[in-house]
Amino acid sequence: MPRGRYSLHDPHDHTPLAHEHFHCAPGPSGWRYVSQLTTPAGDHTGSVDLTLDDLGRPLRLELHASSWQVRGAALDGVTWVRTDPTGVDATEGNVPAHAFTGTSPAFLVATTRLLRLTPSSSATRVRLVAFTDPVLAPRTVDQSWALLGREAHATDNGPLTVDEYQVTALDTGEQHTVHIAGDVVLAAPGVELEDLETPPSTFA
Repeated sequence: MPRGRYSLHDPHDHTPLAHEHFHCAPGPSGWRYVSQLTTPAGDHTGSVDLTLDDLGRPLRLELHASSWQVRGAALDGVTWVRTDPTGVDATEGNVPAHAFTGTSPAFLVATTRLLRLTPSSSATRVRLVAFTDPVLAPRTVDQSWALLGREAHATDNGPLTVDEYQVTALDTGEQHTVHIAGDVVLAAPGVELEDLETPPSTFA
């Protein structure tokens, strides 16, 4: 069960945003990721709880940020309920999309589990619902993912396979690179892996 800490920063000006303390593991239903977010000063700001089925679809998502809450799942596309800080008003949404995304590195791993790309496969288009901080506002985004390469690196615990993905935002054409080993993001825009207590899990 990988356990560690990501630091999140603004990908444009590198302003520190948060630390994400996480643990994750494959399970009988698929994969689960749980994390707590704190400010750089250490104050609690939110949490992420994501469970995927064995095909990479979101069985259950629960997000907390700035007293806002989102619960969602793959149902007729993706369906979610967003609750305001007072807890009085809740709004339901549904979009014919494949999955969810957001600032957490968990969503990068989740997208790769859903797409199951190989180095020889062509770029694949995916529609996602992004929940944007700080109020978890939903926004539908279209992306293209391609697996550029797969490389094994020697470590004390045996070879570590690292996948390099190219992600393109289809509305702007902006491209960036994501490096993932198993169920841990090694590098991505706005994401830095600062601490990892145990090696990444490998998927069958």
